[in-house]
Amino acid sequence: MDKDVSAGNSTTTVVGLLALAVTLLAFGLGYTEVIDGVTAADAVSIAQYVGGVALFVTGLLALRHGDAVNGTTFSALGALWFTWAVSSDNQVSANAAGLFLLLFALVALTLTVGAGDQLAKGTYGLFLVSLVLMAIANFADNDGLAKVGGWFAVAAGAVAWYAATAVFAHWPSVVPRRAAGRGVTATG
Repeated sequence: MDKDVSAGNSTTTVVGLLALAVTLLAFGLGYTEVIDGVTAADAVSIAQYVGGVALFVTGLLALRHGDAVNGTTFSALGALWFTWAVSSDNQVSANAAGLFLLLFALVALTLTVGAGDQLAKGTYGLFLVSLVLMAIANFADNDGLAKVGGWFAVAAGAVAWYAATAVFAHWPSVVPRRAAGRGVTATG
């Protein structure tokens, strides 16, 4: 297959971002407990199949199409979501869960620093904050902090959803920057 075909890259980008968005929204809303009877445990199957399997396969397809950034991102996130989902039934200490979230946060930090566009930086940056807050919540046994972390995951999911839609619908995906400082007017 020709590696110069951009449709393959944009298709894997959209699918990967949608899978990430759905997973982040389910995960975050579960932690916020804003929907009666819905907890983070209810996000396990979405995290395993959409966030884990689908995201990992999308990452492999992106790598096959020569898209190293999205391929690495989606594969790494897919592996981490799958691990979180399959280990959710295991009885681990709060400190072990916090450690896993901190390690997951290091991956999110790398993705934030390496992201090429503003929407990706926003998605991974919000996810990073979410993971750090949830890790601290596990270490401190603080449900309120976990809920705040959940809201950051919801925000990350919303940004990822917009990013996928922007790619698919050819909407703006960057915030325009001012060429000059405040009070300076460009003449034409």
